Amino acid sequence: MKRIYLFPGQGAQYPGMCKDFYDKSETVKDLFKIADEVTGRDLKTLLFDGTPEDLKQTENTQIAITLMNLSIRRYLIDNGVKADGTAGFSLGEFSAMVEAGILTEEQVLPMVIERGEIMAGVAKENPDLAGGSAMAAVIGMTAEDVSSNIEGVEDAYAANFNAPAQTVISGTAAGIEAATNKLKEAGARRIIPLKVSGPFHTPLLNDAKKYFMEYISRFEFKDPNKPMYSNVTGKRVGSGIEAKELSCLQIISPVKWVNIEENILTEGFDSIIEVGPGKVLTGFWKSASKEISCIITGTVEATDKIS
Repeated sequence: MKRIYLFPGQGAQYPGMCKDFYDKSETVKDLFKIADEVTGRDLKTLLFDGTPEDLKQTENTQIAITLMNLSIRRYLIDNGVKADGTAGFSLGEFSAMVEAGILTEEQVLPMVIERGEIMAGVAKENPDLAGGSAMAAVIGMTAEDVSSNIEGVEDAYAANFNAPAQTVISGTAAGIEAATNKLKEAGARRIIPLKVSGPFHTPLLNDAKKYFMEYISRFEFKDPNKPMYSNVTGKRVGSGIEAKELSCLQIISPVKWVNIEENILTEGFDSIIEVGPGKVLTGFWKSASKEISCIITGTVEATDKIS
């Protein structure tokens, strides 16, 4: 068996997340203590008592999801379920870097708070976003058709290639409205607005990329100790230097999740585990393989079934 951990990103959050893992596991309690110490925040209150609106704000979303991802990772390892490779969707890539030994938990937790604050600040201050921003999932249309139909629409971009018939578009509120109209006319089956607070994975966040690059310059990124796949390239990350560069490029680049899944299968992984809240990546995986299932871990009950 060759096992890989897949870590979800923004959009998977919900009130009360991770409480069952915290209540059952001492190692998860220890991680929450570390998280409070290195971030200076009361994260138990945010995850357990935060409202949907609180958790939607990217400066809160990023730390909440990362802390839950890493808590479930600890719980799995304590139960003898270890991975031979890893990948993370968007924000989830920072959890994957912990799993691959590129960064430590103590480095990543404050890093994702800073990343979230930078991205939120740029989204608020960018004059191009005075009318707001939006993201939406386009269902029932190929990535090529989505890209060709929104070509020429100002401030609308193909941002996440989730599955062969699901692509996320991102940009200004006006840009996404115009793109949505064009895509509906072109035959998109459904277009679903997403619970996010910025135009992620687009050039509209170029300043965020610059500021985040300045911030992480103080951190050492080690070479990966196991295969880890990049959102930006869809391929394995070769070194710590490359991981650092890609973690900045990721802010403005499309997520090539379909390519990551193809490489996971090509390289022989046959046990796929979504390590984090929800089952978004499990849903994407159904388009990648009919023979190999992706296993969810969003609750203690589900995670205890894995061996």
